[in-house]
Amino acid sequence: MPQTLGRISGARAYVTGAAAADIDFTGQVRDRLPYAIAFVLVLAFCLLLAAFRSLIIPLTTVLLNLLSVAAAYGVLVLVFQHTWAQPILHFHANGTITAWLPLFLFVILFGLSMDYHVFILSRVQEAVSGGEPTRLAVRRSITRTAGVITAAALVMVCVFALFGTVSSLDIKQAGVGLAAAVLIDATVIRSVLLPAVMAVLGERNWYLPRWLTWLPHLGLEPPTTHQQAAAAPPALTTAPGPR
Repeated sequence: MPQTLGRISGARAYVTGAAAADIDFTGQVRDRLPYAIAFVLVLAFCLLLAAFRSLIIPLTTVLLNLLSVAAAYGVLVLVFQHTWAQPILHFHANGTITAWLPLFLFVILFGLSMDYHVFILSRVQEAVSGGEPTRLAVRRSITRTAGVITAAALVMVCVFALFGTVSSLDIKQAGVGLAAAVLIDATVIRSVLLPAVMAVLGERNWYLPRWLTWLPHLGLEPPTTHQQAAAAPPALTTAPGPR
């Protein structure tokens, strides 16, 4: 075959096997990863923009979610490429990360992070719509949701950590990455960075340019009694006539 290729016009050779399939799969994932990430980020930004009618909220949400995903990638590199936890997790590192894992982790972790984020922001928006200042609304909302988020995150961390005990290196990497990302997201990102950023921005969190006022009102939850009363038109009163 090496003597034929390149000497006879139109001759082609196709290589099969596990190595060739792995090379093709890795190349496809690498080439399409930026498009998948861009699609998820743009879609999440647009949905949050319409839901909260704010330009700052979706921007900070996307940045904080990217921060938690980047932290998970860093943990994977430290554990599996630099073999920091090789004796603890009982595996033999090959110096690489599974090709499909970065895209898989990004999609799963971005969805989980968005879930926590929207849960907190909906409470903050509800309090702000009720007349509370943003700083006070953030403090009360974090206090109200901390127990639920912590419990849910603890359950997921325990479940994902179990995957880190299996013998398969691919599954072990996925379990460690997911467990580390959820732990970092629920503690550092949602409990510290999110309230700090919203407290610093204050009322600017709800900034919406005039050219975006055409956006529809897509409430995440039905309006509260206070909001319904504020939106209701004033009652018409008529003076009593002569008897």
